[in-house]
Amino acid sequence: MILRFPHALWRHRELWWRLTEREVLGRYRGSLLGVAWSFLNPLAMLAVYTFVFSQIFQARWGTLESAGPLGFAINLFSGLIVFNLVAECVNRAPGLIHANPNYVKKVIFPLEALGAVVVGSALFHAVTSLVILAGFQLLVFHGLPLTYLWLPLVWLPLVLTALAVTWLLSALGVFLLDIGQVTGLVMSMLMFLSPIFFPLSALPTRWQPVLKLNPLAQVIEQTRSVTVNGHHPSALYLLLGTTFGLAACEMSFRSFQKAKRAFADVM
Repeated sequence: MILRFPHALWRHRELWWRLTEREVLGRYRGSLLGVAWSFLNPLAMLAVYTFVFSQIFQARWGTLESAGPLGFAINLFSGLIVFNLVAECVNRAPGLIHANPNYVKKVIFPLEALGAVVVGSALFHAVTSLVILAGFQLLVFHGLPLTYLWLPLVWLPLVLTALAVTWLLSALGVFLLDIGQVTGLVMSMLMFLSPIFFPLSALPTRWQPVLKLNPLAQVIEQTRSVTVNGHHPSALYLLLGTTFGLAACEMSFRSFQKAKRAFADVM
């Protein structure tokens, strides 16, 4: 099967890059600190998690037992970065087309670029959070594992799948307005069913296969492995995850292309 979506994105690369830039800058336009908020928000979150788990819960995480509660905060935040990237895409996707009616009715516009803009914006915020995480690790451990360099490959299946889900939900959201309510509920459930606040190994053996069905579980575990534990990623994860992401993107893109013919009539 010939992949069509890479060609479509590359052809409109300048457009979605500029729209992503406008999306990121527009979110903070008019505020006193501007884009600095993209760093201050995750920094504030990390500070809160560190305080709560170090002073209130006295929590520990096995892989960073020597770091005490700070190790717990680092492990938690590394998983939360992945979840927030996906949550931003999923929560925005159902209303994406309705939020841009002029692109549907009045101009010839590659609507698939809107999904790439959402993913690009979410990825920007994930990277800023990652910078905060790396800075905190440098402060606590005085160094970073070299396996950080594997992160782009670890996140490739994540970004591809997020793009596929964004295209799919944005198309469905035109015809089914209830999708937005469903996605909000699902993401709230996934937050506590993902290994964010705990490692998969901490679960009873009988429940681990069930939690592994969560599509975020492996991405979070692999992200934590390369950024916190200093381990190489699973070759099987990279192969199967990337293959699945490419296939999901292609099927979602083709479905979106067919569905968008009816957008103007519905809206």
